[in-house]
Amino acid sequence: MRPKHCRSHCTQEETDLLNRITLERNEPWLKRYGGKISSEWMLPKCLQILHEAPEIYRDAAYFIEAGDWIVAKLIGQLKRSGCMAGFKSFWHEAEGYPAPDFFAAVDPRLQSITDTKLSGEVVPLGNQAGTLLPHMAARLGLTPGLPVAISMIDAHAAVLGTGVCTPGKLVMVMGTSTCHLMLSEKEICVPGISGVVKDSIIPGLYGYEAGQSAVGDIFAWFMKQGIPVQIIEEAAKAQMSVQDWMERLASELKPGESGILALDWHNGNRSPLDDAELTGAIFGMTLRTRPHEIYRALLEATAFGARSIMETFRNYELPVHELYAAGGIPQRNRLLMQIYSDVMNMEIKVADSPFTPAIGAAILGSVAAGEAGGGYKTIQDATAVMGKTKSGVFKPIPEHVSIYETLYKEYSTLKTYFGEGGNDVLKRLKRMK
Repeated sequence: MRPKHCRSHCTQEETDLLNRITLERNEPWLKRYGGKISSEWMLPKCLQILHEAPEIYRDAAYFIEAGDWIVAKLIGQLKRSGCMAGFKSFWHEAEGYPAPDFFAAVDPRLQSITDTKLSGEVVPLGNQAGTLLPHMAARLGLTPGLPVAISMIDAHAAVLGTGVCTPGKLVMVMGTSTCHLMLSEKEICVPGISGVVKDSIIPGLYGYEAGQSAVGDIFAWFMKQGIPVQIIEEAAKAQMSVQDWMERLASELKPGESGILALDWHNGNRSPLDDAELTGAIFGMTLRTRPHEIYRALLEATAFGARSIMETFRNYELPVHELYAAGGIPQRNRLLMQIYSDVMNMEIKVADSPFTPAIGAAILGSVAAGEAGGGYKTIQDATAVMGKTKSGVFKPIPEHVSIYETLYKEYSTLKTYFGEGGNDVLKRLKRMK
């Protein structure tokens, strides 16, 4: 619940406080989360409620992830997902939550939070949480007593829906933002990622998460704010949507032809810089710049951002041998997927369904049912059968790859200068708003 008087920079002050105290105390678990706490996670939100609406904090029995709450309603008892607790609440399968003295150092009122408002059994994926209550079965039109699986973060479930259950494969779950997920047999602390949690996607393996905080949202912003009437009329005359018309125009451009380069930080940079205060930028525009040239530059910018994440993984001994794309965008925007293939110089396999998180949820349900209930014994068994990709792949075009290598070097230079302390002008401008 968000207090009505929530500040415009929701949880940022709390996040800054948490990061300062965590670094001062040299908390070892922070390394598993890229070295920095994100405002998107559970504790900053709890702390914000405590500061802004202490009566709500006092009266709340639990702070619960939505997936865990749904499962609790279905089965009548609280079971917390190891996936959600690990990535969002700093829980570790061997160490549990951070020690009470850490929470007390943040605010004395938080000292017992893990024994009270974050309490509840943490259960690994692949297990049955319980069975469906009669009144919930009647409400949903299902049979009472059906097995209910432990919940999972939506993007992580998409990995299963894509058919990935082994290391060396990077899955990009692309929508308004993009979540980048990998598996490994070892735990490695990678700067700038959102976390590494054992058994969070596939039992026995470590799941790694990184991300871009805006992808589809950037394209939607431009479609809403940057398209002139002339383009809208042209699309109508061609009996095409504005989105499809812009994709058609942008696809006629060669890489680098427009002379434009953009930074994809319109909603900050989640990985690898982990800085929500950064903002986007477009370079190289002239009086002759056309809307579809800007649009293509924004597509390319998100591809460069994805490549920087992939290279971060590789730089920390997490090889990427195969590349997958899931979500709604890869199903609709062929130009974008070709650009990603060219920029990353890899083939891209696209999930067979646009609803890969739902496929992943079905996989978890089939494992909760077990072989005796018509399901599968393990997540790996179910994923091998139920998770699929389309028959074709996007392959890099060699002449495009060489141009994008040059453009990516320029993107990296801008990333270093504007995102890593060379010039904080983007943050200064944001503070002036």
